[in-house]
Amino acid sequence: MHNPKAVPTGGIFGQNVSAAMSSTIKLSPTDLDKLMQALDIDVIALTEILVPHGHRVEMGMFDAPGIHYNLGGEGRMSINGGPEMPLSPHLLIIVPPNTPFTIEVDGGGGSPKLISRDCWTRQEGILRVAMPNEKPEIIQICGFFNATFGQSVRLFGELREPVIEQFEPADKIDLKLRETMDELLQQEVGVGAMTASLLKQIVVSLVRRSLRSSQRWTERFSILSDRQVTRAFAEMVARPGAAHSVQSLAHSAGLSRSAFMARFSDIFGQSPMVVLRDLRMRQAAITLTTTTMSIDAIAQDAGYESRSSFVRAFRKAYNRDPSDFRRIAKEAKDQKHT
Repeated sequence: MHNPKAVPTGGIFGQNVSAAMSSTIKLSPTDLDKLMQALDIDVIALTEILVPHGHRVEMGMFDAPGIHYNLGGEGRMSINGGPEMPLSPHLLIIVPPNTPFTIEVDGGGGSPKLISRDCWTRQEGILRVAMPNEKPEIIQICGFFNATFGQSVRLFGELREPVIEQFEPADKIDLKLRETMDELLQQEVGVGAMTASLLKQIVVSLVRRSLRSSQRWTERFSILSDRQVTRAFAEMVARPGAAHSVQSLAHSAGLSRSAFMARFSDIFGQSPMVVLRDLRMRQAAITLTTTTMSIDAIAQDAGYESRSSFVRAFRKAYNRDPSDFRRIAKEAKDQKHT
């Protein structure tokens, strides 16, 4: 993805209005709701960090955004070597991908001591960073995750600066994260779906908080920065199987065809039809693994007039035929139940 540039618009806004004019058009709650419903969350790892007085933790780069919630205690956090920020209870921070960070708590004097990796333990997908026999001051849960639409559009993939929000106990973010940890530890059937659902609730809470804020952090994301293009993208996400065309999507955005193509490709790094195909394949994959619908019906539901064209597109996306994809998913599910 790339940052949007000023491109002359057409359509109902005239030929000489720049793309910057779109910043005056607020992204509607309806469009955001469509996007949030279709957002896929994949929990990659969960870390519990407990830092006692006089100690610090250094975490390296991870190729996924991190969500950090301070359950209790006060200390400091530095992201990518930047200025230190104070940590307080119920502070939530989204750290961009591939961004190292440090958490530390002052002690009786001198620089905080590094908690060595000898004190890191792992159990059922949860990494625990703690000093044995030391009472922690900072108690923090960190989750590394991907938030995507289809396979290629990542919500937090282009994030360059951390997102920081102060929540309250009544928001119950801590309870959702604790429940996510319990799910991972218990490893029951459906653990992936349950942990993804819990983390998605937290992301939605962040979006709601942003809508009430005078400084919306949602506007930092390239895929949400151009309200007109995002409006069309929300239509694609909500109804991928509909008879969309570049012209119909441009009309939805209130742009000329050429302006829409330029601005969409600049933001997403791909053409609208390539992104639409990706969204259709996502819908088809979900339908294949959760229903008994025929391949022909799934192809039609995904917006394809013929089974052969659907199979070709699906094979290109998943490197196997739809029938094989369904069979392998069923075998994996059956094996997990035994």
